[in-house]
Amino acid sequence: MLMLAVEPLDLGPDVKALALSLTDPESEEPASGPDAARIWSRALLALAGERAWILDFFSQVDRLREFCRSRDLSCRDTPGGGVAVAETDPDTLAELFERFQKEAFGIRVGGPVETGDPGLELELRERGLDAYHQAYPGYLFCAICEIETGSITMLSEGLWAAEAARQLRPGLRDLSVAVELLM
Repeated sequence: MLMLAVEPLDLGPDVKALALSLTDPESEEPASGPDAARIWSRALLALAGERAWILDFFSQVDRLREFCRSRDLSCRDTPGGGVAVAETDPDTLAELFERFQKEAFGIRVGGPVETGDPGLELELRERGLDAYHQAYPGYLFCAICEIETGSITMLSEGLWAAEAARQLRPGLRDLSVAVELLM
């Protein structure tokens, strides 16, 4: 069994944030590996719901492009030199999370995902994921994913801890490993 905690995160008065933490309750260490990757993929897809989403990568972009090519996964180069990976199924997403778990990357959900946001994509290259700070109100959420450390930091004007937990529950059913959701 693994534990997924969802709690409000205080990043200052101008930012509304949630912390998602995935841990192994026996060792109290961050969960990683294939089970954690599957949980994170299901969790993010549950939170996105029917909205369009995209992943933002800035490092290991050549490896990422090759990964996407080998799985016929849609990706594009961004104005700032990163790579944006479009929506995919939960299994391919879990494989991507496991393969790139040492990399910090972002996810944007809703808002201008479908039409593009070249200004933000340029700023992401210059400021890294800190660029989400100014942009997140235009999206359902922007999140900083650090799979290796078992954490995702979500910035969202409209997604509170209770609502996030409500959306997560159905997405975490029927996994090969049990997940206890904590708030």
